[in-house]
Amino acid sequence: MQISSINDVKIYNLSHGKSLPEWLSDRRKRQLQKKDVDLQRRIELIQDFEMPTLCTSIKVSRDGQFILATGTYKPRIRCYDTYQLSLKFERCLDSDVVAFDMLSDDYSKLVFLHCDRYVEFHSQHGQYYKTRIPKFGRDFSYHHPSCDLYFVGMSSEVYRLNLEQGRFLNSLQTDAVEINVCDFNSVHHLFAAGTSDGKVECWDPRVRNRVGILDCALSSFTDRTEVQSLPSISALKFNGSLTMGIGTSTGQVMLYDLRSSCPLLVKDHLYNLPITSLNFQNHMDLVLSSDSKIIKIWNKDTGNILSSIQSQTSINDVCIYPDSGMIFTANEDTRMNTFYIPALGPAPRWCSFLDNLTEELEESPEITVYDDYKFVTRKDLENLGLSHLVGSTLLRAYMHGFFMDIRLYHKVKTMANPFAYEEYRKDKIHQKIEDSRARRVHVNLPKVNKELALKLMEERNEDAEMASQTKKEKTMPSILGDDRFKRMFENPDYQVDEQSEEFRLLNPIVSKAGQKRKKKLRQLVATKQVAKDIEEPEGQVSSEEESSDDDKSWLEEVRKQRRLLRQEDKHCRRQERKEIEGNAGLLEKMQNRGKKTPKAPESKKSSQPQFYQIKCGEEFRSFNEMAHKQKIQKASLEDRLKLEEQDGLSVADTAVGSKQITFTLKKSDKQMKQQQAEHEHNKERKKLRRSAGQLKSVRGKGWGERGHC
Repeated sequence: MQISSINDVKIYNLSHGKSLPEWLSDRRKRQLQKKDVDLQRRIELIQDFEMPTLCTSIKVSRDGQFILATGTYKPRIRCYDTYQLSLKFERCLDSDVVAFDMLSDDYSKLVFLHCDRYVEFHSQHGQYYKTRIPKFGRDFSYHHPSCDLYFVGMSSEVYRLNLEQGRFLNSLQTDAVEINVCDFNSVHHLFAAGTSDGKVECWDPRVRNRVGILDCALSSFTDRTEVQSLPSISALKFNGSLTMGIGTSTGQVMLYDLRSSCPLLVKDHLYNLPITSLNFQNHMDLVLSSDSKIIKIWNKDTGNILSSIQSQTSINDVCIYPDSGMIFTANEDTRMNTFYIPALGPAPRWCSFLDNLTEELEESPEITVYDDYKFVTRKDLENLGLSHLVGSTLLRAYMHGFFMDIRLYHKVKTMANPFAYEEYRKDKIHQKIEDSRARRVHVNLPKVNKELALKLMEERNEDAEMASQTKKEKTMPSILGDDRFKRMFENPDYQVDEQSEEFRLLNPIVSKAGQKRKKKLRQLVATKQVAKDIEEPEGQVSSEEESSDDDKSWLEEVRKQRRLLRQEDKHCRRQERKEIEGNAGLLEKMQNRGKKTPKAPESKKSSQPQFYQIKCGEEFRSFNEMAHKQKIQKASLEDRLKLEEQDGLSVADTAVGSKQITFTLKKSDKQMKQQQAEHEHNKERKKLRRSAGQLKSVRGKGWGERGHC
């Protein structure tokens, strides 16, 4: 018996172990069972539970007493009686069986569909009748109320054979090219047929009309499915009145509600193999779906895997014993496997001793430990120089190598390689270092502003620790998780220049504010009380005094940074002057080499070209302006203020390191010209008005004189 545990679910393989060949005599079998320990430990639940070559299908009768299985070669059927735990009978057939079913509660009425189109009926004594269908069949189903057999196969028709009248009835015409599987619902007797083009056609047997078509091909595809061909229906099973399970040739299982065209659940086996059988376990709402490689047990509501059974040979059919945790499988092997899963249900009544056996195994698990022996291969023996010990009692052959005493192995190992312990020690140290590296927290920093991101991460961790200690529920969100500030850590244009003047002047203030915040948080953790008004005891420094001290400290830091910036600026200017003088000297030497000029008198200074370097961001206008700037810098404060008032612009440095500018708007040249033109125009208009007034007054006087005359 083999025990395996998948998802903490114990699975007992009752068919595991050695099997004796059939051609051995009973006396020889008894002798081997006495000598061989593996044969003594095996569990033969049902005697001769096997086939000569392979098994194609297996079923349990409705009364639970008989297990019937078909196999080859030669084609045959075997019936096992569970009450006797032995073979009941065996019958050979003319051709291979494609599908079979029991029409009664026991083995008294059997129907076989053969691969050569023959349909064979058996009773208790043996073969009863044999007939033939027009096309090769693949599956059939029995309708109990009307005693009709529905055959499907390599045709678009569903052939109906009435067992009460003993004749074929009118067939059902479908839209499919070929039909693979079919089944009847045991509650309302709806007939469903799965076609090769991925559709399920449903028929009402009372009126022989089609009531609906369900397209399952497109619904079977999931996100991880690789579409290679159009899936066909390979398995079909009803559960209750409304649930229908469908298996496809591409390895998907779909659960449908008959009232909806969309599947309730799609389960992929991920092996891309056709689903061979579907079974429902209603006690725990489980589905057992199988392909040729694996049996998966999963929940029909959620799709979660409970466990799985993987066989060493291909699986042809799966059968569950009713109301128990026992599963029978038909394999491409002589042996038919029997699995017992206590999590699915108890053992059947005819093998109730399995429950006691499994409980004892769980209480006292058998553990095999090879602490005193060392497994070595032939290559290891050659490296150690122990090849001459093969065949002696010091080595015990096992699989592809040998077992030897661990003490002998250590002695030979130290003699062959005296530095083995040092190598072992180095390997262990290296392994511990790698383990410690693996346990480290790997922080993924952005490409831009790495130091700022690291600082924000540290602050977030400190805030989380403080919040956990002060029992705060919410913490402030971080900039790193905000999409509005994402560009700041992605775009290189937002890179913080730590050597710039602005950063060096602002950094002391930011760092001081961070220190204040950390100090307040530590005080909150220490006191665990936050009060609005705290009375200050005598001798304790007030918060205002502390804040004033902090202000003095960061002001000193800002002044220090400004001094450093001025020193760096002076140093840069000196370097520039030296470079200019050096360039001028080189230019003069080159001119003297190219052309000999008469020496000037020593009293007159030779005019040397002077070079000036313009800083980035400044615009060169004239040397007079630079001289004007130097005059302004040398002037007194009163003169500078007067000049700034005349210019309408005043610049002042603040304590933080920034600059404050106040200015008055002046009109442009264009506006001044326009204003001057308007002023001249107004003057001309005033002159014209005055001249017009004088003319009127003169005319009035003349007219008066004339009238007087």
